[in-house]
Amino acid sequence: MPITEFLEQNAKLYPNDVALVEINPELQEKSRVTWREYSLIEQGANGDGRSEITWEDFDKRANRFANLLLSRGIKKGDRVAILLMNCIEYLPIYFGILKTGALAVPLNYRYTADEIKYCLKLSESDAIVFGPEFTGRMEQICDRIPDVRLKFYIGGDCPTFAESYNKLVTYCTSKKPDVAVTDNEYAAIYFSSGTTGFPKAILHAHKALVHSCKVEQNHHMQTKDDVFLCIPPLYHTGAKMHWFGSLLVGGKAVLLKGAKPEWIIKAVSEEKCSIVWLLVPWAQDILDAIDRGDIDIDRFNLSQWRLMHIGAQPVPPSLIKRWLEKFPHHKYDTNYGLSESIGPGCVHLGVDNVHKVGAIGKAGYGWETKIVDENGNEVEKGEVGELAVKGPGVMLCYFNDERATNEVLHGDWLFTGDMAQEDEDGFIFLVDRKKDVIISGGENLYPVQIEDFLRKHDAIKDVAVIGLPDARLGEIAAAIIELKEGCKADEDDINDFCRDLPRYKRPHRLIFAEVPRNPTGKIEKPKLRKIYCGESLVASQVEMKLDK
Repeated sequence: MPITEFLEQNAKLYPNDVALVEINPELQEKSRVTWREYSLIEQGANGDGRSEITWEDFDKRANRFANLLLSRGIKKGDRVAILLMNCIEYLPIYFGILKTGALAVPLNYRYTADEIKYCLKLSESDAIVFGPEFTGRMEQICDRIPDVRLKFYIGGDCPTFAESYNKLVTYCTSKKPDVAVTDNEYAAIYFSSGTTGFPKAILHAHKALVHSCKVEQNHHMQTKDDVFLCIPPLYHTGAKMHWFGSLLVGGKAVLLKGAKPEWIIKAVSEEKCSIVWLLVPWAQDILDAIDRGDIDIDRFNLSQWRLMHIGAQPVPPSLIKRWLEKFPHHKYDTNYGLSESIGPGCVHLGVDNVHKVGAIGKAGYGWETKIVDENGNEVEKGEVGELAVKGPGVMLCYFNDERATNEVLHGDWLFTGDMAQEDEDGFIFLVDRKKDVIISGGENLYPVQIEDFLRKHDAIKDVAVIGLPDARLGEIAAAIIELKEGCKADEDDINDFCRDLPRYKRPHRLIFAEVPRNPTGKIEKPKLRKIYCGESLVASQVEMKLDK
């Protein structure tokens, strides 16, 4: 069955139940008291900045857009791009595309005009839906994307080169389109995050999306009564595939536009959220805000919040220890995945394995894993190799890129590019990205291991370790360190702290600066290499004395 059948089933079973809520805290703060004056008495008061739709509304909106696309000649196998910020229209548009038999092509909202053009061309998109935030970028390329024959604009003041989505769908029927779609047919093209180069187009079938629904629900045991708080961008597989668990059971989801700690806590309280997926920086910001006294969690209704899980990056065990001290009743899970494996869940820690925090876990529901050497042979437990995964959610290919496909797909196995090792209990630990390994004086240095160590320092908020060219050693490890607000540390403090590291793993250079992350929480190491590999070191870039 195609994934659209889950939506249609919910519309029949729960037509009047809320499916999606959108919250824009910035608009709310203009029309309501500030969060510091917020009290439990005020809960339930609605104002500007909050909207919701039922499952029946959701399905009808999807049908209207599907019928609009069909009336304009979009057919099975065509591609329709989506360039929107998180909003309540996003998912109905996504499912409307799927109901036509066309492929949904979500685009990263951070793309420049040229990157948008590149992805539209690579995916051979026939149409695009975009919002007001992207009018300027679309204007720059509208004359250079002749194959994108349909351009639909969501919002007021429609630009002259596009058509108004809001006006057109009003005249379209909400009846289900008469298009037969099977689970083996193409459903979507997602783009790689671009942290290792220009994005590649990842092709998935409906059956992969359906499997991701089952994986999420199996891992986190969603029921109809669960409410999922979604903060990360919906263009990415991570956010959407975690929401797929709610889709499977007909549960409510809340789209929160913003990640300030007070906004997250308030949304959980007001909307009675029970499941929240966070990125490492957001979880840390919440804990820091509580420690500073900026947030008093006793003033909020949080008892229904049962699960906090994290993905997209290695998780410092010290962070989860702090979290469970503040929220001792929470279950916790780590989720590992790639867009090539339809997002999170091909490996997961499991909610009963908090004693193994630091590991990404074991093979997820319906998945298999192995760790291999450079020749594709499985390594012994404890040895470092490349993680490979196999399951119903593996991509079909990189669209229009046979060479790149052949590099990562070997039979039914997807080679992830992540270096990992398995412990005696079968739990997998990430060591690093294959392309991020630093070879210094003949020794392999795995930045994630050094980063995990440095994050234990009380003053460090975030850290990224990269390799810098060195005439004698080939490469040396440099640590870009972002300090917590109000905390101080200098080179001597960090050098002293690093004495517990083996000498060859100690960073040779320290750089005190912000650590850039993309919207899904991954460190943007190519950006850091571009900044620091070509610059002469300044006063804050201090070479560690090797005799320490």
